[in-house]
Amino acid sequence: VFSSVTSILNMSIFKDQFVLEDLIQELKKKSTALSFGPLQSNGHISVQGSFPAIKLLRDSLLLKAKSLSEKDKGEESKSHQRPRRRLQQHRLTTETSNFIYDADWEKQVVVLDTDTYHYMKYFYPRTFLVSDDVVISNITDGDITTVSIEKAGSKSDAEQLLRVKEKIENRSLKLHNALRKERIYFEEQTGDEKRRYKQACESLKPHYPRVLIIPYDTHIDVVGNSSEIFEFIKEVSN
Repeated sequence: VFSSVTSILNMSIFKDQFVLEDLIQELKKKSTALSFGPLQSNGHISVQGSFPAIKLLRDSLLLKAKSLSEKDKGEESKSHQRPRRRLQQHRLTTETSNFIYDADWEKQVVVLDTDTYHYMKYFYPRTFLVSDDVVISNITDGDITTVSIEKAGSKSDAEQLLRVKEKIENRSLKLHNALRKERIYFEEQTGDEKRRYKQACESLKPHYPRVLIIPYDTHIDVVGNSSEIFEFIKEVSN
């Protein structure tokens, strides 16, 4: 798993509507977890940070491009005469809009670390609380859990799915930076040994309300703040 990735953004598509330097400053304020390089003369800029933060920025920019395209369509309905430069710009934003609409807007997908997903489900269940028009499902494959957000009714729309996706990504990003995991291996594989460890964990849990205990056949995973899980495991061992 890469702790940091780098992406090159082409911001030139926004140059006819925004002062790019101001737009970059706005993005920096919203995406404090990301590191931005210098803006190049061709409108390219490098961005570095965690994969969830990069994805969140991408979705935000696509949504902004879509809104600009819809604005252009509304303006064109009022006037059929456009300068050549304006028509070129309109074609660019329309192409971006087509890219957005051609995507599968019936479904959004978020890929999460499995331990982070379990922690969110236990301590932040409202993150996955949605209306009757949206359905959330998940598939866990080892360390990765894929969360799907899909339409369940005619009232749901693309923006609604995207808002749910962003809510999950925002929460997972904060937890990804804060959570740590330690593993308690059973010294013996007998039923009594496993039972003693699980009983010790359960008896200590009230003293560590923000620690998540995930029992397995061969071990117990402890997820939470690094200092808390260190103290928790120390007491369990004692």
